Amino acid sequence: MDEITQDNSKEKGNAALDLASRLTQDHHQSLKLWLRMLSCTVRIENEIRSRLRTTFDITLPRFDLMAQLERHPDGLRMGELSKRMMVTGGNITGITDQLEQEALVVRVPDPKDRRAYSVKLTREGHIAFARMAVVHEEWIADLLKDISPDDKGRLIALLSQMKQHLQ
Repeated sequence: MDEITQDNSKEKGNAALDLASRLTQDHHQSLKLWLRMLSCTVRIENEIRSRLRTTFDITLPRFDLMAQLERHPDGLRMGELSKRMMVTGGNITGITDQLEQEALVVRVPDPKDRRAYSVKLTREGHIAFARMAVVHEEWIADLLKDISPDDKGRLIALLSQMKQHLQ
């Protein structure tokens, strides 16, 4: 084997060793934790999606938009809704259009910027959301009923700690 081939072989071997030395049991455990959290979230979300559609004939994104507006009675601008819901402005526009057609939300010109609008729940929107929110909370409680209150408290504390580390 010539000197160059030997050096390349050593570099490849060192790179493999270097990669292997960086992989620890924590890497595997971290990946497993992330996948487990994702799996639980997706299962709950899919069940809630199905129940919202069946019970209230509403999609999860429409419910989420109404939930954001419920927390902000003075309304939110479209861009703020987009940020809070982590979707594009086009998605927010489409959802808002649907909810506006059903008289659940209204667009209100922003007094500070005539080009902008805020979106607010209508009286009917508040009533409809309040009804859905009570049932939604019951569904979540039911889905998580087999987890003890102590375990829920520990999970909340651990996930809060994780969230702080991720910021």
